[in-house]
This record gives sequence, structure tokens and C-alpha cells, in this order.
Amino acid sequence: MLKEARNVLKTYFGYDDFRKGQATVIEQTIGKQNSLAIMPTGGGKSICYQVPGLVTPETTLVISPLISLMKDQVDALTSLGITATFINSSLSNEEQRDRMAALRQGRYKFIYVAPERFDSDAFLRTLDSIPLSTIAFDEAHCISQWGHDFRPSYRTVVSRVKQLATIPTLMGLTATATDEVIRDLQQLLDVSDDHVIKTGFARDNLTFQVVKGQSRSAYIEEFVRLRKDEPGIIYAITRKQVDQIHFSLKEKGLNVSKYHAGMSEMARKDAQNAFIQDDTTVMIATNAFGMGIDKSNVRYVIHYALPKNLESYYQEAGRAGRDGAPSDCILLFSGQDIHTQKYLIEQSEMVEDKKKQEYGKLQAMVNYCHTNQCLQSYVLDYFNDDTGAEDCGKCSNCKDDSDKVDRTKEAQMVLSCVKRMGERFGASITAKVLRGSNDRKVLQFGFNRLSTYGLLAHLKEKDLVEFIHFLVAENYLIAEEGKFPVLRLGKRAVDVLKGSAPVMMQVAKVEKRETGEYDEILFEKLRLLRKETADNQGVPPYVVFTDKSLTEMARLLPRTKQAMLLIHGVGEKKYDQFGEEFLEVIEQYAEEKQEKANDKRPSYFISYEMFTEEKLDIGEIADNREIGENTVLQHLMQAVKEGKELDWSRIISADVEQNVMAVYEEVEEPRLKVLKEALPEEYSYEEIRCALIKNGKM
Repeated sequence: MLKEARNVLKTYFGYDDFRKGQATVIEQTIGKQNSLAIMPTGGGKSICYQVPGLVTPETTLVISPLISLMKDQVDALTSLGITATFINSSLSNEEQRDRMAALRQGRYKFIYVAPERFDSDAFLRTLDSIPLSTIAFDEAHCISQWGHDFRPSYRTVVSRVKQLATIPTLMGLTATATDEVIRDLQQLLDVSDDHVIKTGFARDNLTFQVVKGQSRSAYIEEFVRLRKDEPGIIYAITRKQVDQIHFSLKEKGLNVSKYHAGMSEMARKDAQNAFIQDDTTVMIATNAFGMGIDKSNVRYVIHYALPKNLESYYQEAGRAGRDGAPSDCILLFSGQDIHTQKYLIEQSEMVEDKKKQEYGKLQAMVNYCHTNQCLQSYVLDYFNDDTGAEDCGKCSNCKDDSDKVDRTKEAQMVLSCVKRMGERFGASITAKVLRGSNDRKVLQFGFNRLSTYGLLAHLKEKDLVEFIHFLVAENYLIAEEGKFPVLRLGKRAVDVLKGSAPVMMQVAKVEKRETGEYDEILFEKLRLLRKETADNQGVPPYVVFTDKSLTEMARLLPRTKQAMLLIHGVGEKKYDQFGEEFLEVIEQYAEEKQEKANDKRPSYFISYEMFTEEKLDIGEIADNREIGENTVLQHLMQAVKEGKELDWSRIISADVEQNVMAVYEEVEEPRLKVLKEALPEEYSYEEIRCALIKNGKM
């Protein structure tokens, strides 16, 4: 059965083998065993239920709280000829009824639904009437009361599923789960310990960076301008921040959109679609944006402000590089953000124990911003993930020591001050003492008489507070959990105070990412073709081909179907849909490049002369020139556009031409795909193009 699964993987998705953990989940699912998969964003979780769904005859149901993800997934499946749909609140009542009727008739291999659908007894009765192989819970951490995005209404779905007459195989999928969440999900979904697949949280293609002590607005402007052709997301905490960043970048002529809950539903939808379709390059948004967005070619995610916890941060940052290509995750830190997040916790309706837990998570997030440890390793440690023991070697903390500055002297002063203050106060008042402040509290406790009073008067208070947070993150200081953490000396403080250990801090720089060894001009041509194809199909560009596929094409220059099928993400189904058009662009580009090198006549003109003067047919020209027949046709069409005469009767019959033009006049949107579907199956895309070009319609 696994062999059949591998054939499905290659044919439909263009991958030669499964990623880590996928084969195990798929084997368990086909074997009707419940499973829980914890895989990083971009780790291929959807393959875990899509492949078994194609191998088994029954319907697969996917429960997701993310409306946008449903549409993306359905677009991707239907583009491969797989019957799939979604049912959620974005549909009219009539559309919902039609899809429910089709579901009862067994017309779908995959059906995506929102959790609220299970509030309906009628929906449960429909599920009881059809054969279901699997129910997959996407974003499964939402079910767990310990999850960072827990939704009480989502948790009730499990009990409703268990009311079905026949309970199908259950599968939970999430990218972020602590040990507590995993145990909770196991109990809810009846998953045994040996059916939990945890592949590790490491994302090898992502580079993490924390930027401190710099103007955030200036950094973002410089970064976006340097990467103006690369899709990216900038996250802010508040709507006001989103509006300000959007206005600033838009005013400077950069191609940006914005998204937050204060906008109308239509405005949010338009902004999201523009970003997904590559009409705008950068999305500035609150964390309301991005859940379930399957856009694979996001090259960077910048957090303008501190997220509330590492679970949220890693999930949001993980929206970069879903296609496996190198991407950046940058956090712009300011100490003021800590107060904002504490205020949000304090104003929430959580019980005190839950608030204390959230303060602890926030402190771990703050520690991330100040640690000198490898940033990827820090996150893995937080999730108790020991699968990636080595440092990443590329984050802002792993880079060369030449990017670091010695802060030993200032550290000694801070540690000494904390000791003299009796290890009973927090970062804010400690910074005031070191600055020599006349704050009422400083004078009340007599801290103005300490030898450390005013030692760092030349520094700003916010910079001192940030430096203290750095010392906490590096275990020179310990901050007790709570709303106002008290500072105590940590284990590493003694050696620093003795002068036997230095304290080094990283300095951030904005750099342009190296593109790698591929032809950037060809990549851009392929990207434009992908955009045109996607618009014609009404799907996001990454559904056609991912950036990773395009970069491989631009590096390897495949010239045949067999070579194209070796490209990452190109399977038989996808090649049948889009492959030939992309091959034509690659072949034409390669020929033009060769012509320029050899100073030859244009390639299209050579084919034209062989056709008109030597009277060779298209197949003979293709054989003589060792190019594809479609490329020869493309050459002849180019010659016509250049004003050359052509004997059309040798290319297209009068009947074919007449039929194509008749259909052209009948259909509302005469796109190539629409015409192809409306004409007899034996009519090729090239014949249709020829008829349109001859009649001046292209």
C-alpha cells in the first residue's frame, strides 16, 4: 500500500519521496489507526491526509478553523483534477445546500469544513450516510485547552465526531505543541503514544534574527526596498501600528497592502487576494492575518513588535519559506512592547493562574530576544525538541564574532547594582538607579546612596532595561515570574563580577540575500508566465508552481518532459496542466541566449525559413533542429506577429479553425483553458492558439 502511496505522491504532487514522518502517518492512516502529527509549518502536513485520501476509495473530511486555508487547499487539489470542495460561512445558503447534496452523492474525495458545521444535527446525519475514511483535525492545537490558540467551540467538535454511527480514522495535525498540548490531544483523539509522530520543530531553510536598539521604521523601509521583488509579511501588535507602517511604505512608492480587524470584510478580502495573487508584494497586518494562508513563496516575515509567546511567534514566523526555499524571520524588539503585552494580559478575562502562565510565556519570549544562544536552538529547547542538537550556524547569534560588541563593563555594573539593591526589585527601578534618577521610589529606598547610583547615566533608560533583559535571557540574572518580575543574580553572574568571563552582544545589519546559482532573468520570465497562467485559471500563482520549482527550472533548464518531471513539485498531473507552456519559455530563452553568444539569426526566423523556403513540415523542422514541435509552432506564430506571410493550410485545417472561432464567439470568457474544455478533446492548445492568432484574437 505504501508503494501505491509513493506513486500518488509522484504523480499528483511531483515529489520523489516522503518527508520525515509523512510515511509513518500515512501508513497508520491507511491501516485505520488514529495518529497525531506535530510537524513544522511547511513540513507537509496536508500530504499526510491527502495521499491516504487518494489511495482509499472513501471520502476524507478535513476540519479547519481557517476559511482561507480551505479555499487554498481546494484550489490546489482541483487544479490537479481531484474532486474537492469546502463548506463554510463564506458560501450562500443555496451554495451550501448544493454542496451538501453533492456530498451525499459521493462526488467529493475531499471535503473541508469549519468546526461550526458540527453544531448541525443534519450535517452529522449526512456524514453518517456516506463512507468516510478519515477525519483530519487541522490546526489541532486549537482543540486543546492548553493550546496557545485554544477555541472552546472547536473543542466540542471532538465529542460531536464521536457521536457518528461509525467513527472513521482520526488524525490531528499541528505545527506548535508543547508536551502538555500533546497529552491533551492524545486523550481527545484516542491516540496511543506510539502513534504520535513528532518530526521536530526545526526549519532548516529559515534564518532567524533579532534586531535591537535600531529605528524600527527605518529598518523596515531599508529592508523592504532592498527586497522589493520578494513577497513578505510584516506583523504589528495594534491596528494603529499597521496603519502607520502601511502609510509610510506606501508613501515611499512600495507595493504594500494592509489587513486588520478594523477594516471592512470586503477590504480585508481584497487585500488578502491581492497578496496571494502576487499583485502586491508586502502585507502589513495584525496576527489576524495569515492563519491558514498557504502562500508558499513568502520570503520573509518581520515582527514589528514583540509577540505574546513563542508558540505564536514560531507559527507566524513559520509562514515564511513554506516552499523550502531560504527565507528570513526577523523580530524588531523594543522594551516598550513588554509593557503592551503585559497590559493585554492584565486586561484579559483570564483567571489568575492562567495569567501567571501567560506572564511566564511572555518572559520566555523576552528571553528569546536577548539570548546569545542560537535562536533556532532556543526555540527547540522551549518545545523540548532534542532532534536538532546542533546550532543552525546562520541566525543573528550564530554569525561571526566580528558582529558582536563587548558589554562586560556595563554588565558588571548592572549585576553589582542588583546585588546592592538586595535582589528584591525589577528591571525598571534598577535602570533608574543606574541612570541616577530622582524617581520617588529610588529616593524612598535610599538607592541614591548606593555606589552604583548614576554609573550608567549616559545611557537611556529604555536601552538599560533592554540590556537587563539580555542579561536575564543569558542567565546572568534571573527574573521571577509574575506581573513585576524581581531580579536575582544568576549562576553566570559570579564569573562576570570576578572579571573572568566576558559578556558579548550581537549587532544587527540589513543585508540582501544571495539568490543562489540560477538564472535570475529566466526565473523572472517563468514568474510572469506563472502569474498569467494563475490569473487565467483563477488560482493563486503558487498553485501553478512554487518558487522552488521555478528556481530549479531556472537552474537546470529542462528541455523535455522527462527532464521537467525531475523538477521539484512537478508530477504528471501538474505537467499535463502547465508543463508545455513552461518548457516553451525555457527552450526559447535557452535558444535566444545561445544565439546571442554565437551571433546567429533569430531562432524563430530559422524555423520560418525552413517551413516556407525548404517546405519542411513541423515534425521535420523539430527533428532537424532538435527542438519540440510546439516550439516550432511558437516560432511560426512569432513570425506572423512580425508581419511574415504563412501558408496556414499546412498548419491548421479549415474545419478546426471554423470550430475554434465558433466556440470563441459563444463563450463569455474565451480564455485558452475555457476554449480547450469546450472543444473536442483532440484539439490541442497549439491548434487553438493558431486559429486565434490567424484571426487576430491573440
